[in-house]
Amino acid sequence: MASWCVRAVRQSYSLVASPALIRTYPRLLCTATQQKNGQRAEEDAEKPEQSPADKTLEEKTQLEEQLKDMTEKYKRALADTENLRTRSQKMIEDAKLYGIQGFCKDLLEVADVLEKATESVPKEEVTSQNPHLKNLYDGLVMTEVQIQKVFTKHGLVKINPNGQKFDPYEHEALFHAPVEGKEPGTVAIVTKVGYKLHGRTLRPALVGVAKAPWK
Repeated sequence: MASWCVRAVRQSYSLVASPALIRTYPRLLCTATQQKNGQRAEEDAEKPEQSPADKTLEEKTQLEEQLKDMTEKYKRALADTENLRTRSQKMIEDAKLYGIQGFCKDLLEVADVLEKATESVPKEEVTSQNPHLKNLYDGLVMTEVQIQKVFTKHGLVKINPNGQKFDPYEHEALFHAPVEGKEPGTVAIVTKVGYKLHGRTLRPALVGVAKAPWK
C-alpha cells in the first residue's frame, strides 16, 4: 500500500513538471487574457456612441448653468455695490447735518447768557424814563431773537417742555417733587432749556418733574 502511494505521488509530480505542460501554460494565460479583452471590447461596442446632437445639448446645458451662476454673482455684486453707495450717501448726509454740532454746543452757552441777561432786567424799569437801560434791554432782546433765527435756519430748535409729559430722551430730571396744580409725570419747572439738532437731542432740558403727593 505504501509503495502504491509513492508511485502515485511520483506520477503526479512528473505530470505537473512535464515540459509539455510548462510550454502550454503561458498559451493558456494568453488565451484567457485575449478572451477577457474581447469581452471588454464587446461591452464597449455595445454602448451606444453619443451623437453630435447629444453632445451639443450637453454643452448647451453646461453653458446655461455657467451663465446662470455668473448672472447670480453679478446681481449680488450689484446689490452689494448699491448698499455700499446708500450707506456712503447716508454718512455724507449725516456729516453735513450733524458736523456742526460741536460748534452749536459752544453757541448754546452764548444763547444761555443772553437769555439770563434779559430775564434779570426788571421789566418795570424798562421805560422811556430810563433810556439807557431800555436801549440796552432792547439790544439784548434783538440779539437773542436773531441768534434763535440763526439756530432755526441750521436745524437747531429750542426745547422748553414746561407742562409737557416727561421724556427721558429729551429731558433730564434734576428732582421729583409734588407740585400743586401739576399732573404727576409732567415737567413742573424748567431750569435750563434744551436743544435739538435736526430732530436729534443735542442738549436735554434740565427740569423738575411733578410727582404724586404723599398720602
